[in-house]
Amino acid sequence: MPLTGEYAPSTFEFAREQAELIEASGGTRGVELHGRPVVVLTSVGAKSGALRKSVLMRVEHDGEYAVVGSAGGRPQHPLWVHNVRKNPHVELQDGPARHDYRARELTGPERDLWWTRCVEALPTYADYQTRTTRVIPVFLLTRLDGAAADGHPA
Repeated sequence: MPLTGEYAPSTFEFAREQAELIEASGGTRGVELHGRPVVVLTSVGAKSGALRKSVLMRVEHDGEYAVVGSAGGRPQHPLWVHNVRKNPHVELQDGPARHDYRARELTGPERDLWWTRCVEALPTYADYQTRTTRVIPVFLLTRLDGAAADGHPA
């Protein structure tokens, strides 16, 4: 079931404009950042309950997605991480496809495997990890509507 609630635009103009361009174009414009594909993650605000949209690097493997809370290696997690931890039901838009997912924070060997995939998708993630003492969180997104990400029944 799609997320409902009032949309609260990002205070970061660039992020807000890119998320709105992707959505307004049906996922045909604004879908790259520095030549790499991006997705739009919609989460429910942990405190506000408002819908929040974050443009994140696209990390996909065999129809599953990971989202990375890097914040460029800053000391604090990006705000969306707190939202997803409290409300793991999210939407993900990848190009024109938009679906509901359940986010699960990864740990141990599973995180290590996906971290390798994340760094392959965006090599600067490795640099971001060296800039901070926190472990950068990685969330695996699992489709909620009973279909695999490739559109076939799960």
